[in-house]
Amino acid sequence: MKDETLARVVPYVIIHANAEAPRECCGVVILNDDDLVYVACRNLAVEYEHFIIAGYDYARAEDSGRVMAIAHSHPYIAPEPSLADRIGIERTGLPWLIVNVPVGSYTITRPSGYKAPLVGRPFVHGVHDCYAIVRDYFAERGIDLHDYPRAFGWWDDPLGPDLYRENFATEGFIEVDRDALQPGDLLLMNIRARRDNHMAVYLGNGVILHHLIGQASRREAYQEFYQRRTTAVLRHKSLMQGATPC
Repeated sequence: MKDETLARVVPYVIIHANAEAPRECCGVVILNDDDLVYVACRNLAVEYEHFIIAGYDYARAEDSGRVMAIAHSHPYIAPEPSLADRIGIERTGLPWLIVNVPVGSYTITRPSGYKAPLVGRPFVHGVHDCYAIVRDYFAERGIDLHDYPRAFGWWDDPLGPDLYRENFATEGFIEVDRDALQPGDLLLMNIRARRDNHMAVYLGNGVILHHLIGQASRREAYQEFYQRRTTAVLRHKSLMQGATPC
């Protein structure tokens, strides 16, 4: 589908965007009986999330036609895709149409194999967060970890999930003695929460790689603040090299 064809739905996305501003609007473009149709969806995003398409709305759109593109708005800022948008484009494998309101300008960006840098990425929960940087770190080393749906604040929800504790064994990690840290170890932390809510990769020489809420991802000294909040040290089974599990 050519860009000029997809651009036909821009006026409908702009109507939706104006109605939702200052929040981002979101929706999908479907092909129905040879016509492109914009299906407006609910944005379920909360703090530190830009947009999350409601699953029911997406399923409804899929039932109505073939999904051809994702659309959303950038209220009061340029419609250039953010780093998080570029990751989303690669995940969906679809072109993304982004409109600006109130100006009405737009961009169309297609998958191109983009990968975000590990250091300096902005925080967007569920896209660029502490688990995402762990996944990307291990992916670069040939270890693929599942991506888990996660709503902002899951760590304090009385009904769960306990995202890290419930899944680390399934992903091939084994708890090891924290006094025998080696590069590539995964550190679970609890930072003022009901359950473990942060993780970092130990890089060696007293340095960790991690991504805190509201900050850019970075390398940082494994200082006392993080050491005291570390609840477990995990090592992937492919990196055990004779280590003794706890």
